[in-house]
Amino acid sequence: MSLLVVGLSHRSAPVSVLERASLSADAQVKLLQDTVAAEPAAEAAVLATCNRIELYADVDKFHAGVAELSTLLAQHSGVGLEELTPYLYVHYEDRAVHHLFSVACGLDSMVVGEGQILGQIKDALARAQDLHTAGRLLNDLFQQALRVGKRAHSETGIDRAGQSLVTFGLEQLAAGADVRRWARGKRALVIGAGSMSSLAAATLARAGIAEIVVANRTFDRAERLARILGAGDDPDVLARAVPMDAVPAELTRADVAVSCTGATGLVLTADAVVAAVEGRTGEPASVAATDDRRTTGEAAAPPASVGAEDGCPLDLSAVPSGFSVMGEAAVAGMDAATLEQHAAWAAGSTSAAGAVRTREAGRPGPTADAELITALAATAATAGRIPERRRPEAVAEVPRPEPVLFLLDLAMPRDIDAAAHRLGGVRLVDIESLADASADAPMAADVDLVRRIVADEVTAFGAAQRAAHITPTVVALRLMAADVVAGEIARLEGRLPGLDDKHRAEITQTVKRVVDKLLHAPTVRVKQLAAEPGGAGYADALRTLFDLDPETVASVSRAGNSTEKNRGPA
Repeated sequence: MSLLVVGLSHRSAPVSVLERASLSADAQVKLLQDTVAAEPAAEAAVLATCNRIELYADVDKFHAGVAELSTLLAQHSGVGLEELTPYLYVHYEDRAVHHLFSVACGLDSMVVGEGQILGQIKDALARAQDLHTAGRLLNDLFQQALRVGKRAHSETGIDRAGQSLVTFGLEQLAAGADVRRWARGKRALVIGAGSMSSLAAATLARAGIAEIVVANRTFDRAERLARILGAGDDPDVLARAVPMDAVPAELTRADVAVSCTGATGLVLTADAVVAAVEGRTGEPASVAATDDRRTTGEAAAPPASVGAEDGCPLDLSAVPSGFSVMGEAAVAGMDAATLEQHAAWAAGSTSAAGAVRTREAGRPGPTADAELITALAATAATAGRIPERRRPEAVAEVPRPEPVLFLLDLAMPRDIDAAAHRLGGVRLVDIESLADASADAPMAADVDLVRRIVADEVTAFGAAQRAAHITPTVVALRLMAADVVAGEIARLEGRLPGLDDKHRAEITQTVKRVVDKLLHAPTVRVKQLAAEPGGAGYADALRTLFDLDPETVASVSRAGNSTEKNRGPA
């Protein structure tokens, strides 16, 4: 097994990079085709979700495979390789298996334990099978990942550790309130009719929303989703479909809007959101002083330098405010020579104690100070003095008005303009804010049980793959033995032309039994040994000991792979 995965996710890259690197359905198809056409890769599958893009491949060379897969991801995502590389992660062989199994169980999701990823893995496998880019390895891997994910959800309480992204997003919109109580009586606009939008609509219906309006570029799909919602368990939920050009008017009526489309541009601009708020309130929408994703507070003080530490050539103990490289009162009027003297000392200050004190104080190190001081010295040389710079006054926080419009953006790239975060009367939750909120979410004890399941399944999968690796060699050995038996029977018939059919059949059966008994113990034992770590060499030993034709072994392997490519998802 030479399984390689190269990818990026919400754990390795900021949302802005994920957003730009997102792959359309057509781009995923082209990426798969180009990957299997590349020299190092024999099989390929793409797992692309709202918070991860991963390319799986069976490669014959590790380093060449990493380089090729990274380059292909960059080309098809439109993000330059140099910019993308710092955010990429690479897993190989057993580590790659462990990664996908963890993903399938929801351990690597933005919301731990969510089950939507299983459907996305199933879709990734189906796509690779349709394009004939999945062979034996990736078929086995992805189907086993689906089984492992289902096992984790059925045998543990991992579902209690987290919710679907939709549920988590609605909880963030409700800001700690009970979602059912918050949703009751509200009107919702759902933009998009794909799997995520359908899940959002169904979740809103269960939460007690009064009316759901579905908008989609393909009106038939919007109508179908509206009919499904209308035929649901709650007869009080009104559902109807509208074309996309009706979104601005419907947004004015809606209390909640959820958007998850495959659009490459914004579906709701900040101007559209402003117009909706003004249409609801009859007043101009205000711009909040701060982004509601962040907590305001007193502005940070400029960093203090190491100028007051032991060994400094300047006597600054008499300066009440301390020495500051940012040009406060302590350095006002200092000349270039004095500053350069301090810069030279700061650049040479390498004592462990000084470094520790600098870190503990949360200040820049001596190198940073030296650069800043040198820059100030240059200013002093031209301006004659360092102007005094006062610490900024704390800015009083302006309370935001209560939201009248709640927006949930589950798309990647984003559907709703991030500028809506700053609009008064609006609460926007998007992938970025969900990532921030989920970072500190508590994990249930069941997560440890799932991790053990993943570890056991990785071991079992590796053993099965190593055993399967030797199967073509064993089959080739038995084919060779059958040819030997057939040849010897033919030779016997030439020497004994009067042999009747009864005796010929008995002799043939006896020779076959002898050959089978001689081969049984070695072939069973070699499969057992090959399943153990480091057992890959037993296939080579069999080929060498019995002088097996490499092309026969390869043809058996190709036949097996051809069968695997036609298998459907589990």
